[in-house]
Amino acid sequence: MNLSLEYLVREPKIKLDKNPLLVLIHGYGSNEEDLFSFATELPDEYYIVSARAPYDIQYGSYAWYAINFDADQNKFSDNDQARSSRDAIAQFIDELAANYPIDSQKVTLIGFSQGAILSYAVALSHPEKVQKVVAMSGYLNTDILEENYLKNSFLNLKIFTSHGIVDQVIPVEWGRKAKPFLENLGINSTYKEYPIGHGVSPQNFYDFKNWLLEK
Repeated sequence: MNLSLEYLVREPKIKLDKNPLLVLIHGYGSNEEDLFSFATELPDEYYIVSARAPYDIQYGSYAWYAINFDADQNKFSDNDQARSSRDAIAQFIDELAANYPIDSQKVTLIGFSQGAILSYAVALSHPEKVQKVVAMSGYLNTDILEENYLKNSFLNLKIFTSHGIVDQVIPVEWGRKAKPFLENLGINSTYKEYPIGHGVSPQNFYDFKNWLLEK
């Protein structure tokens, strides 16, 4: 099936009239196979779709947006590319709903690192498209949200945020800013830390899986 992003899909083992959807959004320099390794451990009733980022870095490595360094080795993100990817993911969710028997009221984004940053951006810009977000080892970049996002209703949005306390790529201090920001918007949010670096520990996986299963 030709959709606007390359992807892998695991069909639900339990078929309903319309099944919930989980979209996996990988980090910088990775690809759609990375988080798809989680698929066998995730709940049986979900369509699980792992999307590939649109920007090709090198063989088998992709990014949702460029990360550049200036002469002083300061790192900055290409926010124009990030906004473009935000819109691409939002469109991709619509395409999946049009092509698979998906319950559009039960869409979850699971993002790691750059994928977590994009998951926040999509959910806060389009809360009508996304009901749950798992944002691991990322941060909230308000520069890539839709300009009028504060007019949105976030009543149906729930967000699980996690971070490693010794993350050497994205400092844990950046991750910690998400919960007060989300609570200020009235969003139901959970925040957890783990004694790891930039990665997903077994406990982290177990915790977000249990959070997904909460009714």
